[in-house]
Amino acid sequence: MPKRLLIVAHAPSSNTERLRDAVVAGARSPEIEGVDVEALSPFLTTPEHVMAAQAVILGTTENLGYMSGALKDFFDRCYYPLAERTQGLPYALYIRAGHDGTGARRGVETIVTGLRWRAINAPLICRGEWREDFVDSCRDLGMLVAAGLDVGAI
Repeated sequence: MPKRLLIVAHAPSSNTERLRDAVVAGARSPEIEGVDVEALSPFLTTPEHVMAAQAVILGTTENLGYMSGALKDFFDRCYYPLAERTQGLPYALYIRAGHDGTGARRGVETIVTGLRWRAINAPLICRGEWREDFVDSCRDLGMLVAAGLDVGAI
């Protein structure tokens, strides 16, 4: 039975859509066969989506020094239904930050610490002016998480 990777990503611009799509493309690399990938807007994600997943990748923009309102809405709606049911869930985070991303990172990490989710790696922060290598980094993140699930490393 395939494992499920859920990508919950806020993508309000063409560049952030490219980042989300790169994460999805990496996760769906042809050499990764045992992982089903689902990508949803934070507004459409329910606790049931999360509970059906064996890992989650969160994607957000940095908005006013914090995570996007969309990702905050996801946590506001889903936190308590998930609190006792998803402890230990592996997750990864990427942030598109016009500044340094620390406020967005701290906000997400505070919430996932309360949920007792387990970070797979350090957050990927695509900071400053747009660079094309952000897309490659997001593709690599998607591939890393999906490959880890596929081989049972996470």
